[in-house]
Amino acid sequence: MSNSTSDKIKAGINKAKGEVKDQIGNATNNKSLQAEGKMDKAKGAVQDKVADVKKHHE
Repeated sequence: MSNSTSDKIKAGINKAKGEVKDQIGNATNNKSLQAEGKMDKAKGAVQDKVADVKKHHE
């Protein structure tokens, strides 16, 4: 498995984890959990972009 593929998988996991936290935080009015979810989604988005750049340079 290439590094870009591994990075894409990690990005997807962080985005999914972030979405779940965001939704649970929203449903339970837990602003800190919701914010944590948004941060995880943002981290996943950055990892996704890094993987794209790596893929173009392989």
